[in-house]
Amino acid sequence: MARKRKGRDISGWLVVDKPAGLTSTAVVNKVRWALDAKKAGHAGTLDPEATGVLAVALGEATKTVPYITDALKAYTFTVRLGQATNTDDAEGEVIAESDVRPADEKIKEALLPFLGEIMQVPPKFSAVKIDGQRAYKLAREGEDVQIEARPLWVEELILLDRPDTDHVVLEMTCGKGGYVRSIARDLGAALGCHGHVKELRRIWSGPFDAEEGVSLELVEELAKSTELDQYLRPLEEGLADLPELKCTLQGAVRLRNGNPGMVMAADVEYGDEAWASLDGKAVAVGIYKSGELHPSRVFVQPE
Repeated sequence: MARKRKGRDISGWLVVDKPAGLTSTAVVNKVRWALDAKKAGHAGTLDPEATGVLAVALGEATKTVPYITDALKAYTFTVRLGQATNTDDAEGEVIAESDVRPADEKIKEALLPFLGEIMQVPPKFSAVKIDGQRAYKLAREGEDVQIEARPLWVEELILLDRPDTDHVVLEMTCGKGGYVRSIARDLGAALGCHGHVKELRRIWSGPFDAEEGVSLELVEELAKSTELDQYLRPLEEGLADLPELKCTLQGAVRLRNGNPGMVMAADVEYGDEAWASLDGKAVAVGIYKSGELHPSRVFVQPE
């Protein structure tokens, strides 16, 4: 018999403004402990030294994590020109240097090829798996890590600031699986001057903004108290990119049992993915077919 998990049946999102110096997993564990939640996860890993939006899903909201992971995200980051590192960020060892410092206009021109559908090679020090092992583990062991390029959609990449000749501040909006460190590395290569990420901040992810996030200090201060609950956001926010279809009580019962349920069609077409709600609460996600939703995920929310 499986061991029953301890903790509260609590569902929703807690948007944390992650501080530098902690892994994403450490933040999730802190939130789970503070809220005494049975289950928790996060949508989109941030590097330990990165800050900004880390959306922590609790309980039934963990079923909506893929929709936030797949959503567009935006980052601001500072690139140190003139130096390449083995990790593509400031934590690594400098492996190449250059005295070249391109002008702003040349940098703006170099950003253009990074827009749209591009192919990107993740950093050698990343969580990408190679033959079942993490790339960063192999890299730390001194192996010559070879990672295949993978597609990335870049919606926007702009120059925000040039605080001095050695640094540029950029903002990027991209899809799932983007590595900002790779952008900095490849931009430096394109400019003929090398480059790496010095500072990185995720300013929004899907419907979640860093400005609305809670600090880890506040999480710790309000830990184990119901006061922290007021910062929880409904799991339905994780479904913001999908159309909502309202259902009847009878339809909700069928959906929760894993069967197709009748929904009131809105602006959806046959075969579209959507979510069904009853009294504003998510019941299921599935495929719309001829007046019914065929569920792929069912939500059992605590009252």
